Amino acid sequence: MATMDLRADIREFLSSRRARIAPEQAGLPAYGGNRRVKGLRREEVALLAGVSVDYYVRMERGSLAGASDGVLDALASALQLDEAERDHLFHLARQSGAPSGPRRRRPAVKVRSTLRQVLDAISDAPAWICNGRYDVLAMNELARALFSPVLADPRRPANTARFVYLAPEAARDFFVDYDQVAGDVAAKLRMEAGRNPHDEELIALVGELSTRSELFRQRWASQDVRLHRSGRKRMHHPIVGRLDLDVETLGLPAEPGLHLTVYTAPAGTPTADNLALLASWAATQQTLPTEFDARNG
Repeated sequence: MATMDLRADIREFLSSRRARIAPEQAGLPAYGGNRRVKGLRREEVALLAGVSVDYYVRMERGSLAGASDGVLDALASALQLDEAERDHLFHLARQSGAPSGPRRRRPAVKVRSTLRQVLDAISDAPAWICNGRYDVLAMNELARALFSPVLADPRRPANTARFVYLAPEAARDFFVDYDQVAGDVAAKLRMEAGRNPHDEELIALVGELSTRSELFRQRWASQDVRLHRSGRKRMHHPIVGRLDLDVETLGLPAEPGLHLTVYTAPAGTPTADNLALLASWAATQQTLPTEFDARNG
């Protein structure tokens, strides 16, 4: 993929959200038994959003430049967008109004020593720092042990999106809910593309995954988006077996675009016992560093 086509992304996102809403879901009468359009018609979206049909057609053709926050809010309501989808719409609008620019490579991110100290201080829970492309930038010892299947690929920085889509057999063995994880990864990458459509490394990653994974092509084409949120991850670790982990993902305000993720389990549960066993095993293993995790960096 040489570049992100912003107009195509806008067109496909709006048309896909429109197609999933039946008229009765929007409180509109469905005249006639045979509608040629799946979901709402463009004129129905325009009516719900309080804009002219011509204006909505221009937006769905890929032009969100100049759309006010009020219009975008009305459009989000008309299309029944959730929080992530609404944020994505606003990101697309901002990019549509920005001067077009070439792809750009961001300078390599170095995780600050104080953040490394935070990771190391979290001794009883796996914790790591990653960016919006799923590059793993720093991990504590327990996270290295937990994600040893991901780190088995020598390519650095380790990237969990590549693991999910380009090592599907290993990923299916590791993630109990593989299909959900695969969908979330593609949706979060789509969200990142809306924020940073000229990011050269993101473009290269999406291109690589699209070329090598039919499943990724399908998930990417769905136009689904997700926010980084808390939740539950169920894993099957090759050493300690089943782990049902609570996941908290926090943005780092001083490091825009980076996220700290911590995996925990309630005390006294089988997963907590298995985490303790994993920590004992990790103490006997050679460290598998990420590219950005060298202590002399």
